[in-house]
Order: sequence, then structure tokens, then C-alpha cells
Amino acid sequence: MKIYSIGDVHLSFSRPVNPLRWNDVATYKPMDIFGVEWREHYRKIYDNWVKTVDEKDIVLIPGDFSWAMKLTEARYDLEFLGLLPGTIVGVAGNHDLWWQSLSCVREMLPQNMKLIQNDHVKAGNIKLCGSRGWQCPGAEYFNEHDLKIYRRELIRMENSLKSAGAGEEIIVMIHFMPTNDRHEKNEFIEMFQYYRVNTVVYGHLHGAAARLRLPNYAWGIKFQLASADFLNFAPILIKDTL
Repeated sequence: MKIYSIGDVHLSFSRPVNPLRWNDVATYKPMDIFGVEWREHYRKIYDNWVKTVDEKDIVLIPGDFSWAMKLTEARYDLEFLGLLPGTIVGVAGNHDLWWQSLSCVREMLPQNMKLIQNDHVKAGNIKLCGSRGWQCPGAEYFNEHDLKIYRRELIRMENSLKSAGAGEEIIVMIHFMPTNDRHEKNEFIEMFQYYRVNTVVYGHLHGAAARLRLPNYAWGIKFQLASADFLNFAPILIKDTL
């Protein structure tokens, strides 16, 4: 089993997708408005995914699955993910407004997909934990509203880590980079150290903003930015358990 990651896939299909008929694909939010590299990005993701990922593998998606505003509007995006090999494990991103009632969301998921919220997923001897996260204290324009959400996400992250317990390797997903742009140590990092988290996978940073990413190794933790455009729309290997 191998564990890969790719985040911020930002799907917006308005009808079912047939990978044999890409010309028939219809989206309501074409991503190439953000740059030519995003043109038909869903096709790049599909092609790279099926070449890389086996059925026994796991792919971590740290948020921003879909532009849908409601769960029913996300159905074609979820169906597309259901076409892909491997097991998908994810956490919410800031654009996942369709993710509201967790029980309703889980009822609509394809069979190969699991979501984390206040809990964890076990993958062999590895435990997968996570939460959405938020802007961190010290970020530009950080305010009292941000602080409230940041505190709530700390609670959700700790609930997830507590549910996993101790004694095995832990990989964390978080949508936002878990520090401010100056990479100042904060309560997320302290929590990761306390629970002996090995690896943290995150997204949210796109284009030129990727320069703000964390170093690959800091505070005794491995960090990996997994935004789709940063990875050239190909899942990146996080862990080979063989």
C-alpha cells in the first residue's frame, strides 16, 4: 500500500463525466480563469491518477474538492472521484461549502471515499487525522473572527488526534498551512509535536503563493504542500508502507 496526496482539485461538473468522452465535459466554473495551467485540469488529474495509483493505495485530499454550494450540486464531482482507483481520504477546505451535515455527506459519498471530521481513518499501521484549519495568528489582517474559527479548528484537530490514540504513525491533513506566512510556531505545531505526528499534508496555496510554503522538515515534522497546481496535477507519494 502506498499513500499519495493531491489537494485543491476544485471540481465543478454540471453533468456526469465519461473519461472516454472528454469533449462532452461541462463545468460551471472553468479553472483556467486562474491560469492556462488549469485548462482541463480535471483531465490531467484523472490521467496522472490512473497511471500512478493502484486500487490498494490511499490518496489524501486536504480540502477544496468542489465549488458546489449545496451537497446535491456536488454529486457529479463526487461521482468523478468515485471513478478513480484507490481509497480517497479527505478533510474539508474553505471552499467546500457543500460539506455541511456530515451524516448527509457521508451517505452521498462514492464507495472509495472517506472523510475525517473529529475522528480518524486507519490505514494499516498508520492513522490518518485532520481538520480544515484556518488562518493562523500573526497572519496579515488576522482578526477576532479568524481567532474564533482558528480555536474551533484546534478543537477539531485535537478531537481527531485523540481519537487515534498513541503508538502508531500519524499523518495529518489540514487544508490551510498550519502556521502564518512567517512560519511562527503556534498551537497547531505544538499539538502535532505532543501527539508525535510524523507528516503533515496541506493545500490552499496556489501559484506564486506556493513560495510561502513551509520547509519540507521543521520541528521534527515532515510537511508537504499538495495543492494540485503545485504538483502539476499529479498525486505525490507521501508514504510507501512496503
